[in-house]
Amino acid sequence: MTGVVVVAPTRVRVRVTVSGLVQGVGFRPFVYVTASALGLTGRVANTPAGVLAEVEGDTVAVTEFRRRLVAEAPPLAVVEAVEHGEVPARGGTGFTIEATTDGEGRTLASPDVATCSDCLAELADPGDRRHRHPFITCTNCGPRFTIITRLPYDRAGTTMADFAMCAACRAEYDDPTDRRFHAQPIACHDCGPTLELVVGGDLRSGEGALRGARDLLAAGCIVAVKGLGGYHLACDAGNGAAVAELRRRKRRGDKPFAVMTRDLAAAERLVRATGPERRLLTGGRRPIVLLPRREGAAVAAAVAPGHPLLGLMLPYTPLHVLLLEEPGPRSLVMTSGNRSGEPIVTDDQDALDRLASLADGWLRHDRRIEVPCDDSVARFVAGAELPLRRSRGHAPLPVALPFDVSPVLATGGDLKNTCAVASGRYAWLSQHVGDLDDLATQDALASSVAHLEELTGVDPGLVVTDAHPGYRAHRWARERAGDRPLRTVQHHHAHVASVMGEHGLAGGEEVIGVAFDGTGYGDDGAVWGGEVLVAGYGSYRRAAHLRYVPLAGGDASVRRPYRMALAHLWAAGVAWDDDLPAVGVCPVTERGVLRHQLETGFGAVPTSSMGRLFDAVSSLVGVRHTVDYEAEAAIELEVLAAGAAGAPDPVPTAYSFEVTGDEPLVADPAPVVRAVVADVRAGTAPDLIAARFHAAVADLVVRLAVHERTRSGLRTVALAGGVFQNAVLLESAERLLAGRGFTVLRPRLLPPHDGGLALGQILVGSRVRPRQ
Repeated sequence: MTGVVVVAPTRVRVRVTVSGLVQGVGFRPFVYVTASALGLTGRVANTPAGVLAEVEGDTVAVTEFRRRLVAEAPPLAVVEAVEHGEVPARGGTGFTIEATTDGEGRTLASPDVATCSDCLAELADPGDRRHRHPFITCTNCGPRFTIITRLPYDRAGTTMADFAMCAACRAEYDDPTDRRFHAQPIACHDCGPTLELVVGGDLRSGEGALRGARDLLAAGCIVAVKGLGGYHLACDAGNGAAVAELRRRKRRGDKPFAVMTRDLAAAERLVRATGPERRLLTGGRRPIVLLPRREGAAVAAAVAPGHPLLGLMLPYTPLHVLLLEEPGPRSLVMTSGNRSGEPIVTDDQDALDRLASLADGWLRHDRRIEVPCDDSVARFVAGAELPLRRSRGHAPLPVALPFDVSPVLATGGDLKNTCAVASGRYAWLSQHVGDLDDLATQDALASSVAHLEELTGVDPGLVVTDAHPGYRAHRWARERAGDRPLRTVQHHHAHVASVMGEHGLAGGEEVIGVAFDGTGYGDDGAVWGGEVLVAGYGSYRRAAHLRYVPLAGGDASVRRPYRMALAHLWAAGVAWDDDLPAVGVCPVTERGVLRHQLETGFGAVPTSSMGRLFDAVSSLVGVRHTVDYEAEAAIELEVLAAGAAGAPDPVPTAYSFEVTGDEPLVADPAPVVRAVVADVRAGTAPDLIAARFHAAVADLVVRLAVHERTRSGLRTVALAGGVFQNAVLLESAERLLAGRGFTVLRPRLLPPHDGGLALGQILVGSRVRPRQ
């Protein structure tokens, strides 16, 4: 009889390093469970480079383990790369999770994630030990970025280090079969953060605090509510008196408030939403989404005065869910907890002091917020998401770069500031910092830079900033650059480069960049803002721009659009007659001073700003003559234009810019201004005038792009700058350009305004040394 030869399975040990978003998302528990299921021995640990695993066992099982690492990763994980190599076998039994190991490299920190469905089910279950626990969380949801103090991501490196786990939580944390296995923010009623309500000298905790806060809101009071990334100021969105009082206390003007409502069903009673918009509302990021308000929606008119869109979000923490339950208000205004111009409040004592004139009560907890982080804001335009503020739910996820860069810091701009650090093929953009017109916001910029450097391990050897010497971001960069090189980047070049970068254009490519915004420092010292640039990362040339008009008095003309209207009338040769709304609201004495400035150039700087042209037309039509917040006049003009949608072709021949010159081309808005004046005097409906103006601007974009294509052969257009927050203009320009055979790049990952500027600064500053 022939013997049967039994071949023992080959035993191997493999060391695997997984990089990407793999900390704080349940990746180590996933590795543990996967290895155990395959009968492998070894260990797994966090490292500064990601997650390190060593597995030993049968070759077939080890191969299957490597496959599952990518194919079956946890839902919140983003696996960027997997490196592996054989190491000597050690034998042994069992698999262990280790806290951290030393090493070089970097990993990605997770953003904060909305409460998952499993936790919501437990929150509502009277039989669950975390029933009504305001801080319920698990491996798949909850705070991350705002509580991380350092990497690797372990409990000791978060503000949850202040809370010792009880025996029950520790058992779940150590149980490989539990959803909270190595979930760092794990807590319960017995060992987690404590909820408190402060009203005057009264202090209530737990359920009493929650009931008291709901009672205050139902009574029309304003409550400061501590969330993931800072305090909100909350009131009943259906109570007109409460909303008006919040608006008065915060000196908000007419700027719309955001609203939080209970769930998707409640949201759809207030707004109309498409499938993608519903998915955005209910997804893990939970941004504020701008949506068309339903007629008769049960929110006070003072929430968004005269605006057809409502900024809506759903609860993203268990505390928000409990705060919105029955009985009580169905929807709440949720606006940033700060005084005008200051950063969002995160510290409890600071909240009592700085919000004392704004709030009637404080609903707070004792989990520290390490990083301030405002809500993100987005809308859908032409079927695609358009970010308007990239903050909670996004930061600190990186943006992939089209080429390698040396370690660099970019300081962004003065408005809607975000900063960024980058190294290799990634840039990490900060959360929304805000406008740098307040010392506290500049301090917040410094803190954001320090935290990004800590999380990413980037030690910038280069600092890049905006070319405007008067920008606070520019001065901040100069003061802190030390002996590091400081490079400046022209504002609109950075805007165009940002869009190029997020679409992955290679280092040698060029585009026709249309950069329309309010203010940017030009190479000639003028205020640019209506620019067409032929741009790559390393250089640009100015192919076209709006004709200069005087910007008299600087910020005075920004805050008072009627001044820009009079400047454009003057440039177009139109008399300042009192029958024109913009002229009528300008005091006679101010008219005299303004005329002198325009004629002599005293106290005036030339501007090609498209944003200021939108302001001027808004005032000419009688829509908005003074503003309380940036772009208010242009936003209201957009609302009018959107209201005229569906009308026959709104553009008469007279609504056309005159384009002259050679290089650069000059687009003169004077014919458009004269056409607007003629329509105003003829009694044409303001919404039709607004629609005609928007169509004329879109037509100008196409004309200038076609001219440059004929000249250079370029067929890719990048739309950039804050004016392209305007959905009517963006959708029209994109459609018309595509119809003429252009490839159109528009912002998808970052806002079109200055919130996306830092990425462009990194890409340009890393390629060349711009003129100083």
